[in-house]
Amino acid sequence: MAVYDFSRLAVAVVEDNLYVRRILEGLLRYFKIQNITSFANGAEAIEHYKALWDDPLTNDPAPDLVIADLVMMPINGLLLLRWLRTAKESPNRFMPFIMLSGAADEQYVSAARDHGADEFLAKPFSAAAVYRRILEIVDFPRQIVATQSYFGPDRRRQTVPHAGDERRMKREEDVAIVYSPDKIVKPNEPADVWYFRLPNRLKEKVAGLDSSALGELPLDLLEEAEAELERTALEFTQWAMEYLAKLSSLCTEALLRPNRRGAQFEAINLLALELRGQGGTFGYPLVTTFAKMLYEATGPGRREDDPAVEIVKAHIDAMRAVLREKISGDGGEVGRELLASLKTAIERNTMVK
Repeated sequence: MAVYDFSRLAVAVVEDNLYVRRILEGLLRYFKIQNITSFANGAEAIEHYKALWDDPLTNDPAPDLVIADLVMMPINGLLLLRWLRTAKESPNRFMPFIMLSGAADEQYVSAARDHGADEFLAKPFSAAAVYRRILEIVDFPRQIVATQSYFGPDRRRQTVPHAGDERRMKREEDVAIVYSPDKIVKPNEPADVWYFRLPNRLKEKVAGLDSSALGELPLDLLEEAEAELERTALEFTQWAMEYLAKLSSLCTEALLRPNRRGAQFEAINLLALELRGQGGTFGYPLVTTFAKMLYEATGPGRREDDPAVEIVKAHIDAMRAVLREKISGDGGEVGRELLASLKTAIERNTMVK
């Protein structure tokens, strides 16, 4: 195996949660990636790259890779990805894109794929998971497909057609094969398909002259990155407690101002998504379990009456208990008791009319 040197890569991180953004930056630096540009949301990233377009003499290089959260305001990861794939000001329409989200449900993964994401990274994540996604892009880049309605990496990893959508796979002789990034225009006809098969620039950067073989980072770098995630558990507890305090305030506001519950429950749902995405990363998978339950309970079709507020408060109490008692893993008997108690509170308030 070749030994990769990631220090030559430039990576853009787009994440609205400052705590998570710093964690990601730290992991990338443990992988020896030094050129990291960070943005708090998709709007910041777009404005930055538009400014670079207007000032071509700038010293800021285009990123080799983008890692972006899916749920952000005012411009989320999907809109950012669409802009990067289609806008004339995009620094590189071919650049690999990793979508990051605590909502790893099938519809979100499919939406990311359909907008042109190369990989999907679910929260909670590990250092190894981040590393594997980057390695997949370096070692196994997918050809870019251009049609009238899509521009991005080939969404089909296999070349042998199966059932359903796979039957629409074009034969090689019916596809225009392009080997240069210079010609990027939309195909003229709906049935036209172009494949862009470009040199693997990322592989050339990280492998140097030894770019023919598969490679990996030195094992000690990955071990150090995992150890750093473990050391951040204490910081996570403080951050999570602050989020739980915000949830409690929203519950109080919902009881005092019931006419605004739609907005309050929307905010609760987004906070639950953040907690769902982080607990397991920092050694508290029960926080992820309880936050996922809260996220689902406050999603579309939710109740917004007083018992629904009590259900939210029950989730908050359960997560506070996990953090206060430092219950790691599944919590054993204590974890099962907390889960049973939470389910009882949910059932009790669900029966209230």
